[in-house]
Amino acid sequence: MIREKTGDILQTECLAIAHGVAPNDDFHSGLALQLREQWPAMYKDFRHFCHDRHPKEGELWMWSGVGGHRIICLFTQENAYGHGNSPGKAHLEYVAHALKALRQLIEKEKLESVAIPRLATGVGGLDWEDVYPLIKQHLGDLKTTIEVYTVYKKEPAKV
Repeated sequence: MIREKTGDILQTECLAIAHGVAPNDDFHSGLALQLREQWPAMYKDFRHFCHDRHPKEGELWMWSGVGGHRIICLFTQENAYGHGNSPGKAHLEYVAHALKALRQLIEKEKLESVAIPRLATGVGGLDWEDVYPLIKQHLGDLKTTIEVYTVYKKEPAKV
């Protein structure tokens, strides 16, 4: 079940946040930077994973942290190995493959809720009108709650 949301995805009560990155991404902008700042151990583990496994576009990686936080990195962009660790552009093909992998992960892990931003539209450079139908196609019929943050609105941190 997909629910459109307005707000700050970092304030979600969902069990996981899924966001688009590139293999070997440096997490220096947007949501990735916010996640890196909030969970530095996640970024350290991500770098280690990329160094050891050399993931490909269209795959994903999930991190589980203290307190049950889960961050799912969807490899929606060209790898950053040849771009000075800066991500390349996103491609709809990568987004579709990553969403298919996300669906499999949601079913395997029995995740009850996942928050997703406007995937691959920032640094990735894709149009939301092209990406959103892929989210609906791959995740729309799940019983899992999929909160899609279509409008960002800064909210005060929860205490």
